[in-house]
Amino acid sequence: MDPGEAANTFTSMLHAIDQKDWDSVRAAFAEWIYIDYSSLFGVPPATVGVREHVAGWEAFARHFSATQHITGPIVTTIDGTDVVAHTHIRAYHRLSGVPGGDVWIVAGHYDVRLRRIAGACRARPARARTRHAAARRSPPAYRRAP
Repeated sequence: MDPGEAANTFTSMLHAIDQKDWDSVRAAFAEWIYIDYSSLFGVPPATVGVREHVAGWEAFARHFSATQHITGPIVTTIDGTDVVAHTHIRAYHRLSGVPGGDVWIVAGHYDVRLRRIAGACRARPARARTRHAAARRSPPAYRRAP
Protein backbone atom coordinates (compact mmCIF):
# COMPACT_ATOMS: atom_id res chain seq x y z
CA MET A 1 0.00 0.00 0.00
CA ASP A 2 1.18 3.51 -0.77
CA PRO A 3 2.34 5.38 2.37
CA GLY A 4 0.88 8.62 0.98
CA GLU A 5 -2.54 6.99 0.73
CA ALA A 6 -2.28 5.88 4.36
CA ALA A 7 -1.36 9.41 5.49
CA ASN A 8 -4.27 10.85 3.48
CA THR A 9 -6.72 8.34 4.99
CA PHE A 10 -5.62 9.25 8.50
CA THR A 11 -5.77 13.01 7.89
CA SER A 12 -9.14 12.74 6.14
CA MET A 13 -10.52 10.85 9.14
CA LEU A 14 -9.44 13.67 11.48
CA HIS A 15 -11.01 16.26 9.17
CA ALA A 16 -14.23 14.21 9.17
CA ILE A 17 -14.27 14.26 13.00
CA ASP A 18 -13.99 18.05 12.96
CA GLN A 19 -16.82 18.25 10.40
CA LYS A 20 -18.88 15.75 12.44
CA ASP A 21 -19.15 13.59 9.30
CA TRP A 22 -19.52 10.31 11.16
CA ASP A 23 -20.13 8.20 8.03
CA SER A 24 -16.73 9.25 6.68
CA VAL A 25 -15.11 8.60 10.06
CA ARG A 26 -16.56 5.06 10.10
CA ALA A 27 -15.43 4.50 6.50
CA ALA A 28 -11.83 5.23 7.49
CA PHE A 29 -11.67 2.26 9.89
CA ALA A 30 -11.67 -1.50 9.62
CA GLU A 31 -14.68 -3.31 11.11
CA TRP A 32 -12.79 -4.08 14.34
CA ILE A 33 -10.12 -1.77 15.74
CA TYR A 34 -7.75 -1.85 18.66
CA ILE A 35 -7.80 1.51 20.45
CA ASP A 36 -5.43 2.64 23.17
CA TYR A 37 -6.38 5.93 24.84
CA SER A 38 -5.07 4.85 28.24
CA SER A 39 -2.75 7.85 28.59
CA LEU A 40 -5.63 10.26 27.95
CA PHE A 41 -8.64 8.76 29.70
CA GLY A 42 -7.07 6.15 31.98
CA VAL A 43 -9.07 3.30 30.46
CA PRO A 44 -7.39 0.09 29.31
CA PRO A 45 -6.79 -0.54 25.59
CA ALA A 46 -9.57 -2.49 23.89
CA THR A 47 -10.63 -4.07 20.62
CA VAL A 48 -13.98 -2.59 19.65
CA GLY A 49 -16.34 -2.55 16.71
CA VAL A 50 -16.05 0.54 14.54
CA ARG A 51 -19.73 1.44 14.99
CA GLU A 52 -19.42 1.34 18.79
CA HIS A 53 -16.19 3.33 18.74
CA VAL A 54 -17.44 6.06 16.41
CA ALA A 55 -20.74 6.28 18.32
CA GLY A 56 -18.68 7.03 21.44
CA TRP A 57 -16.74 9.76 19.63
CA GLU A 58 -19.99 11.18 18.28
CA ALA A 59 -21.56 11.30 21.75
CA PHE A 60 -18.43 12.95 23.16
CA ALA A 61 -18.12 15.50 20.31
CA ARG A 62 -21.73 16.63 20.27
CA HIS A 63 -21.10 18.79 23.35
CA PHE A 64 -18.35 20.79 21.66
CA SER A 65 -19.16 23.80 19.50
CA ALA A 66 -16.01 23.07 17.47
CA THR A 67 -13.00 20.78 17.33
CA GLN A 68 -9.79 20.98 15.35
CA HIS A 69 -7.26 18.15 15.08
CA ILE A 70 -3.89 19.26 13.74
CA THR A 71 -1.09 16.85 12.97
CA GLY A 72 2.56 17.38 12.34
CA PRO A 73 4.18 15.72 9.38
CA ILE A 74 3.07 12.11 9.13
CA VAL A 75 6.00 9.70 9.07
CA THR A 76 5.15 6.30 7.66
CA THR A 77 6.86 2.95 7.95
CA ILE A 78 6.07 -0.29 6.14
CA ASP A 79 5.34 -3.35 8.29
CA GLY A 80 4.45 -6.30 6.06
CA THR A 81 1.16 -5.44 4.34
CA ASP A 82 0.50 -2.54 6.72
CA VAL A 83 1.60 1.06 6.72
CA VAL A 84 2.09 2.56 10.16
CA ALA A 85 1.52 6.32 10.37
CA HIS A 86 3.24 8.19 13.19
CA THR A 87 2.48 11.83 13.94
CA HIS A 88 2.27 14.41 16.67
CA ILE A 89 -1.20 15.80 17.20
CA ARG A 90 -2.75 18.78 18.86
CA ALA A 91 -6.50 18.66 19.31
CA TYR A 92 -8.56 21.68 20.28
CA HIS A 93 -12.04 21.15 21.72
CA ARG A 94 -14.26 24.22 22.22
CA LEU A 95 -17.30 24.33 24.44
CA SER A 96 -18.56 27.92 24.41
CA GLY A 97 -19.57 29.67 27.60
CA VAL A 98 -18.23 27.17 30.12
CA PRO A 99 -17.12 28.77 33.39
CA GLY A 100 -13.41 28.25 34.02
CA GLY A 101 -12.38 28.04 30.38
CA ASP A 102 -13.95 26.90 27.18
CA VAL A 103 -11.07 25.21 25.34
CA TRP A 104 -9.57 21.82 26.16
CA ILE A 105 -6.27 21.19 24.34
CA VAL A 106 -4.72 17.76 24.08
CA ALA A 107 -1.22 17.33 22.67
CA GLY A 108 0.26 13.95 21.99
CA HIS A 109 1.35 11.38 19.45
CA TYR A 110 -0.66 8.97 17.30
CA ASP A 111 0.50 5.65 15.92
CA VAL A 112 -2.05 4.30 13.45
CA ARG A 113 -1.76 1.04 11.53
CA LEU A 114 -3.48 1.06 8.12
CA ARG A 115 -4.13 -1.74 5.63
CA ARG A 116 -5.92 -2.15 2.31
CA ILE A 117 -9.22 -3.91 3.09
CA ALA A 118 -11.90 -4.50 0.44
CA GLY A 119 -10.12 -2.16 -1.96
CA ALA A 120 -9.80 0.79 0.43
CA CYS A 121 -7.20 1.95 2.91
CA ARG A 122 -8.56 1.43 6.45
CA ALA A 123 -7.20 2.19 9.91
CA ARG A 124 -6.89 -0.79 12.27
CA PRO A 125 -5.07 -0.46 15.60
CA ALA A 126 -4.51 3.05 16.92
CA ARG A 127 -2.63 4.29 19.94
CA ALA A 128 -2.80 7.83 21.25
CA ARG A 129 -0.08 8.82 23.67
CA THR A 130 -0.96 11.99 25.51
CA ARG A 131 1.98 14.26 26.16
CA HIS A 132 0.02 17.20 27.58
CA ALA A 133 -3.58 18.16 28.24
CA ALA A 134 -4.47 21.72 29.17
CA ALA A 135 -7.84 22.87 30.34
CA ARG A 136 -9.58 24.13 33.39
CA ARG A 137 -11.96 21.17 33.07
CA SER A 138 -11.20 17.50 32.65
CA PRO A 139 -12.68 15.51 29.74
CA PRO A 140 -15.37 13.87 31.95
CA ALA A 141 -16.62 17.33 32.95
CA TYR A 142 -16.99 18.24 29.29
CA ARG A 143 -19.04 15.10 28.72
CA ARG A 144 -21.50 16.15 31.40
CA ALA A 145 -21.94 19.68 30.06
CA PRO A 146 -25.46 20.54 28.82
